[in-house]
Amino acid sequence: MFHILIVDDEKHTRLLLQKVLETEKYHVFSACNGQEALEVMDKNHIDLVILDIMMPVMDGYELTKALRETDNNLPILMVSAKQLPIDKKKGFLAGTDDYITKPIDEEEMLLRIRALLRRAKFASEHKIEFNNITLDYDALTVSKENEIQELPQKEFLLLYKLLSNPGKIFTRIQLMDEIWGTESETGWETVTVHIGRLRKRFEHWNEFEIICVRGLGYKAVRHDPQTG
Repeated sequence: MFHILIVDDEKHTRLLLQKVLETEKYHVFSACNGQEALEVMDKNHIDLVILDIMMPVMDGYELTKALRETDNNLPILMVSAKQLPIDKKKGFLAGTDDYITKPIDEEEMLLRIRALLRRAKFASEHKIEFNNITLDYDALTVSKENEIQELPQKEFLLLYKLLSNPGKIFTRIQLMDEIWGTESETGWETVTVHIGRLRKRFEHWNEFEIICVRGLGYKAVRHDPQTG
């Protein structure tokens, strides 16, 4: 069960979000400001934080910066009535992973939470090993025997995602959201470009291949070179 912390000075909002999240089987903690949130996190494991911006004592920007200083991988979803681009930009510069505006669309919020938790799980699994291939998340390398290739970050994350789920088809939009983020202004076509680069880079490696599934997306297939 995932543990989610809601940080908002409005009691009604906290109770509403708690009810929605508990219906989805999340374990929920709550705090009314950033300082209280840090105290909760000192005593409990938290998988994701949902926080408001305008709060007394310590606001959402300050809390986000404080969290990033101690845990760079913790998923943070900023929720605010502030809708101007400059406010969203300030939130992302502070370190939030995603940003949605009030009034909250509950279904959209849940979809974003699931995406953030998937990405966090993906980031926490630091190595994939199969046959004689090793993907090292921390070093951004793919190696076999005496050959090592260091990849650009997005190429590595894309390959890591596909090989973490061999045989599973991902749409371009899914890959775009998980690797580049839902707020990215880059078009989904960039996924096609990066897939092309990966195919070229590993065209002589028989241990895996990336397959385009027409009309659907992409999947990775692992092969055992000894059996073909």
